[in-house]
Amino acid sequence: MPNQNTQRSVFSMASIPETNHVKKQVMYMDELTKRKVVEHNDLITSVAKMDKTPLKIFELAVSCIDTDNPPKDHTIYLSKKELFAFFDVSDNDKHSRFKQAIEKMQKQAYFEVREQTGKGFEFESIVPIPYIKWNDYDDEVTIRFDQAIMPYLIDLKQNFTQYAISDIMELNSKYSIVLYKWLSMHYNQYEHYSSKGGRREEQVEAYRHPSISMQELRAMTNTVDEYKNMTDFTKWILNAPLKEINQYTHLNVAYDKIKKGRSIDSIVFHITKKWQADDTSYKLDDPLYQEEQAKKEQTEQALYAEAMQSNYTRLLLDSMLLSPYEMTDLALMSGLQKNVYPRYDELKALRGLEGVKTHLSYVREKQAPYSKGNMAKYLKKAIEQYLPTVKLQDLEQPERANVRGKGASHE
Repeated sequence: MPNQNTQRSVFSMASIPETNHVKKQVMYMDELTKRKVVEHNDLITSVAKMDKTPLKIFELAVSCIDTDNPPKDHTIYLSKKELFAFFDVSDNDKHSRFKQAIEKMQKQAYFEVREQTGKGFEFESIVPIPYIKWNDYDDEVTIRFDQAIMPYLIDLKQNFTQYAISDIMELNSKYSIVLYKWLSMHYNQYEHYSSKGGRREEQVEAYRHPSISMQELRAMTNTVDEYKNMTDFTKWILNAPLKEINQYTHLNVAYDKIKKGRSIDSIVFHITKKWQADDTSYKLDDPLYQEEQAKKEQTEQALYAEAMQSNYTRLLLDSMLLSPYEMTDLALMSGLQKNVYPRYDELKALRGLEGVKTHLSYVREKQAPYSKGNMAKYLKKAIEQYLPTVKLQDLEQPERANVRGKGASHE
């Protein structure tokens, strides 16, 4: 909990009178749904010591901050009517429930922020919104942020994440919101470095397939002493939140449990972005576009049929680089047939089928977690890196070119 000095300063703020010269700009729902939340990554990875409603009130309030012109008194204004609409509250008891949520936010809710310094980690406990004012005769709600939280919300030049407030409107658990923010942080970095460069390919892919230890995940979700049974943890901290995230946000997320011995050591997430309707929707009624798409689908179907009959598909299954479920993926299998299997033909001509098996065994042994998101690309890169080595060996050691079926080591 925050220390006593912090608590005294927090609650004394509630007695500060509202200044009359502040120009008020009340936010309404049609504006809110277009707004972004921008937060420092240290806040994203902090421990939110609060339940769903205070957390959503905080996120909603943050979305109202104009980052180009932040409020000097740390105060923003919301419409009470639209605030209730955001939470989908329409019953007669909504005012008393809102009051209870505010009381809980001011007395129990805080962030435990961890920041890396030269000497180690520094920890802060911050009550983010200590002052909220409303009445029963006006539509306006006044929200004032604590000064200590502002460096995590404004003047952010690097190490920050932004996402649409509309993405969390329908999320119904604290764990869904916490996970969504963390996943967005990593996917934002993937998009940034994919377009701007500055990272190796495997580093960029790792942002799309982030890993987190169970210890860190429990700390971030504030479940160190809860859901100790892994079945319960999987149900309430992984499966239920990801179901909501996949249904209501712009992300699609799957995950793998990574074992160390007999226990689960970490979780690797696999993030993709949902197709955006404004990307190519204008083309959908174009006859030429439709014809191109039909040809593309026919080609993929033909490649898929070839892949299903290929011995290489069986070898990938045997090497556990491909699962029966993945064999139903048209894009994956057609990609393997088009871009990977012809190179396996080259390797087979140089080293025989055993050479292909040896190569796949090596690839499986060295497989990185991020590869699961794009197996065709991963296998293509692996064989493209290996083939020049084989060809060079045959030039330097002609006797090896005469050996077929004995395989080759990856040197």
